[in-house]
Amino acid sequence: MTVLAPPIVLDFEDGIDRKTLRRLRDRFLLVNRQRWERACSALTYRQQVVLELLPLAFHLNHPALPGYLDGSCPQGLAGYTPGNDVLNSARRFARSFSVRDQGLRKADLDSLFLMGSPGTLGHSVASDLDAWLCHRDDLSEQGIRSLERKAEKLSQWAATLGVELHVFVFSAADWRAGRQRAEVTGENCGSAQHFLLLDEFYRTSIHLAGRYPLWWLIPSEAEADYGECRRRLLECRFIKASEYIDFGAVPSIPDEEFPGAGIWQLYKGIDAPWKAILKLFLIECYATDTAQPLLSASFKQAVYQGQTSADVLDPYVMLYQRLEQWLLTSGAPERLDLVRRSLYLKAGLPLTRAGMAGDQWRIDLLRQLVQQWEWGEDRLSALDDRQRWRAEEVTGLRRNIVAELTHSYRLLSRMAREQHTQAAISANDINLLGRKLYAAFQRKAGKIELVNPGLVPSLAEENLSFHHQSEQGGEGDGWLLYRDLEDPSDAFWQPVIRRAGNLAELLVWCYCNGLLHRSTRLNVRAGKSVASVAELKDIVEVLSGFLPMPMSPAPREALSRGVRPLKNLLLINVAVDPQAHLTERGLHKLSARSDSLGFSGGRDNLVLTIDQITLNSWHEISLQHYAAGDTLIQCLKNVLAQVAMNPAELPEIRVAAPSRGHGSAIARRVRELFGDVLRQFFAGGTGPHPLRYIIEMDHRYFLLQFSGREPGFVALDSREALLAALLQPQDEYLPIVPDRHALRDEPVLKAVCAASEAGNIQVFWLLQGDRGQLWVVDEHGSLWARSVRAGHRNHLLGPLMRFLENLVERRLLRQADNLDPAGGIRCYEMVRRDARWIAELRPYQGTAVPLSGLEVQAVGVQQGDSTLRFDIYCNDQEFSVQEYGDRLIPAVAHYIRSLRQSGESYPVYLTDLHLPHDLDPQLYQRDIQTGQSLYYRTRLEDALNRYLP
Repeated sequence: MTVLAPPIVLDFEDGIDRKTLRRLRDRFLLVNRQRWERACSALTYRQQVVLELLPLAFHLNHPALPGYLDGSCPQGLAGYTPGNDVLNSARRFARSFSVRDQGLRKADLDSLFLMGSPGTLGHSVASDLDAWLCHRDDLSEQGIRSLERKAEKLSQWAATLGVELHVFVFSAADWRAGRQRAEVTGENCGSAQHFLLLDEFYRTSIHLAGRYPLWWLIPSEAEADYGECRRRLLECRFIKASEYIDFGAVPSIPDEEFPGAGIWQLYKGIDAPWKAILKLFLIECYATDTAQPLLSASFKQAVYQGQTSADVLDPYVMLYQRLEQWLLTSGAPERLDLVRRSLYLKAGLPLTRAGMAGDQWRIDLLRQLVQQWEWGEDRLSALDDRQRWRAEEVTGLRRNIVAELTHSYRLLSRMAREQHTQAAISANDINLLGRKLYAAFQRKAGKIELVNPGLVPSLAEENLSFHHQSEQGGEGDGWLLYRDLEDPSDAFWQPVIRRAGNLAELLVWCYCNGLLHRSTRLNVRAGKSVASVAELKDIVEVLSGFLPMPMSPAPREALSRGVRPLKNLLLINVAVDPQAHLTERGLHKLSARSDSLGFSGGRDNLVLTIDQITLNSWHEISLQHYAAGDTLIQCLKNVLAQVAMNPAELPEIRVAAPSRGHGSAIARRVRELFGDVLRQFFAGGTGPHPLRYIIEMDHRYFLLQFSGREPGFVALDSREALLAALLQPQDEYLPIVPDRHALRDEPVLKAVCAASEAGNIQVFWLLQGDRGQLWVVDEHGSLWARSVRAGHRNHLLGPLMRFLENLVERRLLRQADNLDPAGGIRCYEMVRRDARWIAELRPYQGTAVPLSGLEVQAVGVQQGDSTLRFDIYCNDQEFSVQEYGDRLIPAVAHYIRSLRQSGESYPVYLTDLHLPHDLDPQLYQRDIQTGQSLYYRTRLEDALNRYLP
């Protein structure tokens, strides 16, 4: 039975007396003393020294005390005189400690408080300690910085004793003015809330030293007239201003504070859901049930009425009672049940276990609540055995929690929109908190859902069985996860923990959620796949090196920026044999080709499937499975798209493959390819650089290039298709970069690509016997190739150079006023040196006369149906499309034959070509590329030569 002290009534109209005010202060101090003792009892004997020495360490800047900074650090707590027990504790800590009389000096510090869970049902040996250190209003900025450094040193010292201590340094004047120095961190709500935090402070704080809260002396019913009451107390000298500190009143919570406070609690709920759920419910209660007083007012009113029992005034008990009343009135029993579970789990006292650790007063208090809730032993046992909870149970609980957090967030957001209020949280902080919420709870394709955000200690399983779907007669390539299957046939009667479309996804989910660790016994029923226990263990080993778990939260700096990939792990051919089709036919390696993308004589691509696991800067983990189509190219394209968003910080790329089927060689080749491509496109930490990258794979070619920041690729089935693609016009100079294993059968072409450069038209030639090869790389990097019969260099180069010189001359004349005219023509001979082909500069002199002095010129004409036709001029003879139509080419050929006196057969060459600027109906080209002219020249020459004998 609780014995109440006589009520204290303060009437500021009829008058008050100093004796009553002292009696009221002492009543609050009595409650304060109980809470301090309870806070100490929750700590170990070794940890209690933190609470004992904390006020003294700030009061005396003594070298023997923890946290000593330097002689100039502010010190002195107003009105504080350390007792003998504190001094003795200091001497036990440091034998050299002694108190010296420092004379009378102005105290730099007003007050020191604990606030939050210490001394309450919700506090335990694992809880942290939040302290408010209040300095005098006129302390210098340098002094404030010194105090902050000292507070940090004290936190580090406390950590060595197993206490997580956070000291927040500010002045009462700054608090009342709402001047926040701190940004959102793991323990600081930044600008998210003011009055809600003050409400919590007044109902939970423990006064350690210095001035007392003035708020104690102003009745709850007078909270609205707080300023006037304060003035009377001070001006009429009922109290000494030097004995009290004023943080201001909390008559109500402003509507604009709820959105920020709600988001902040959601932020905290990611890693500590039970406490956050309680506070979120309180915020919603305050926002929707405004008829009831705030908890701080209820606490103060109870003390005025004579209640001093620490059990009755326990902040968590009062919080629960308020939520219970609100939820019962609202008709929400399911939500009330979640509140009860959250309070029970936050307390961390398993009532069904004999000899459990914890203060007896906490055990008794929690047991009283559980009895009121009429919980049976089965319910308690289920909650107490959280370490035995399985993934399915935790997943269901997480969904309930996420649903509740989402409900609270949407409610608060809607309130802000409806009331058109400005949330009392900075834009930076709300973005930061929103990003962390998004990273933790947002579902998206491929994201690995982490189902245990602090809900249970561990989800580790002793035995896990991975069954391919075909084992159960199913279709497709899905996998099922079971536990503790002594006999594989038991799978038909056992529940499935999880299903996944592929084995890697299932493994990564198990690993990231802690089901799977190195000591877990694994079993595999591979079905029509080739998975094995050894393969699974290898993948787990790779994952443990790639993603050490548990993973720390994303740092503030990362959340302040846009999301970017940190690292990628590519698992190649999981549960797949890349050479199964060869093994079935009894075939073996038939050539010296060891490239995994063009293996053996069949040039097989040994990369069949890829599982790309990505960790990004917000610490989201995602998996993308590539198993259809050109898997390697698709994966490469997605990695390039990731990098293009932030080329200054290339993500780490790791590659692993099972040992079967040349696994190590495959992993090395893929790692090599990704490294080469990233270096080419993003050299120097910038990009994407303009270029075209050739990959040869499985009898095909792939041409990679960017359009802005979007990567794309073209698949080409033959050498001819590749050359046609390389001849396509470009908007700017794009060099051609073959992969190190590409074009092995075309070494001269590869050397031509390596020798190309911007700013000129480059002609490369090679004469072997009576055959010559020509390559032209034009001003934008488009490549034209031609093989012709020729017995002499001039026969090979003469017609082409004559044509190119005409193009360049006309281009120079058109650009006569251009300060940066187009470059000229450079000739190179392809020669073999030291077992490799190189391009050697060979200026073309043009001394020889071409085989025919005939001038053959073509002029393009765009027809009404957008078809390009040509008028052809042979010397002064005109052959127009209008006159000859489809018989134009035969007519020109007949005319050329008539001019040949000897009747010899040799090819005809165009000496000039004009193309219309609207060659593409959707595009006007001011300058036609050289490669485009060469393309149409080749078409016309081939057409003419077919009619010549």
